[in-house]
Amino acid sequence: MRLTAVEEGHLRNGLPGTIGIAAVFSGGPFDLVRVRSRVRDRWGALDRMRLLIEPPTGPAALSGHRWAADRSFDPAAHVTATDQEPEALLADGTAHPLPPGRPPWRLLVTPHALVLLAHHALLDGRSLETLFRLLMDDAVPPRPPGPASAHPPAAARLRPRVRPGGVGRELRRVTAPGRRLPAVPPGEARPSVAVVELDPQVMRAARRQPAGGRGATLNELLLSTYAGALRACYGPLRSWPAGPAPLYATVPVDLRTRADARRLGNAVTALRVPLPVDVESPVARLQACQDLVAAFPHRGDAHRAILPALRAVARTVPWLAGVTARSLARPEVTTSLCTAFKWRDNPSRFLGRPLSRVVPLPQLSPPGTANLCLVHTADAYTLTVVSHLRAGDAAMLGEAVAQDMKAVAASGAPAARAG
Repeated sequence: MRLTAVEEGHLRNGLPGTIGIAAVFSGGPFDLVRVRSRVRDRWGALDRMRLLIEPPTGPAALSGHRWAADRSFDPAAHVTATDQEPEALLADGTAHPLPPGRPPWRLLVTPHALVLLAHHALLDGRSLETLFRLLMDDAVPPRPPGPASAHPPAAARLRPRVRPGGVGRELRRVTAPGRRLPAVPPGEARPSVAVVELDPQVMRAARRQPAGGRGATLNELLLSTYAGALRACYGPLRSWPAGPAPLYATVPVDLRTRADARRLGNAVTALRVPLPVDVESPVARLQACQDLVAAFPHRGDAHRAILPALRAVARTVPWLAGVTARSLARPEVTTSLCTAFKWRDNPSRFLGRPLSRVVPLPQLSPPGTANLCLVHTADAYTLTVVSHLRAGDAAMLGEAVAQDMKAVAASGAPAARAG
């Protein structure tokens, strides 16, 4: 089975392609045998977890990679114990590819955490979340797939009706030139990872902003405080080199429906938004981002309408997937991926131990980029920054986001909308 254009693109962009998620638990150390047994029970029937990547049989530009099913499911080959801390495992996974010759995922068991790493061609971020939910004590094990499981439910195949003008506008947004982050001198770009634990009281106050409004979502807060962090670290955009173009953030949007919400693989699109870096007020930045996010449902419909045709063309011509992936990975096109989600199954337990925190791992992008992910678990808010800038820039940006979040939380008065 040939990889989809999106999957092929993740293999051809010249990067390790690893994403991940860590779950931290309270209680005693884990028994590796019991962890492997749970993984076999909950993941053993999932076809996606058995897939191997086969190299092209002919010229890569013409044939592309293919999926092949591993006949056995051996947890011992994938689930291993380690004494390393979760943050160190995530940092190492960011910069290094997963071992070849087997399904591209690993579950690392530390004394108090599980760290799942996977190649982005195999799984997207929502899939990692789904897999972790399946491991929890009260989750329902998946049924073995039936003969029609390869096809998404009818509700998932419905295409929205979108006017051609809406599709055209969205295509222009995808290709619009954007601003790069301030240049890193040649040879100085280094992958770095920072995990920041945000103050729950600050986050609750920030989510009540702007005063008198409906409150803010995690995505809106992340976008606005990242804009504030960029301003704090590098100054307003007008002081940056390279002209008047905006700096775009790219927000992954899940295309799954309720009917196929637990489908594994890659079922997301990406919406670009210009960050309000030049807006001075933290709450005004938040309001500007709320306006941008309000358009996501309509913009997502445009992607649902056009993506099947684009994917069909790229799948027919595999080299086009590589060209597209490298083009979209340029730092002036995909400068920063920003995503946020809430772990809604609370409380959650794994082998009797309560889940206390979820730590996400966004992918590493080319030099000149920084990617962020924010997760709310119970009363814990965790931000991960993966940068490909100077060594230590991930920590600098993460701390700046935390400081801007405090500024949003402290702003009780309504602010005028930007623009």
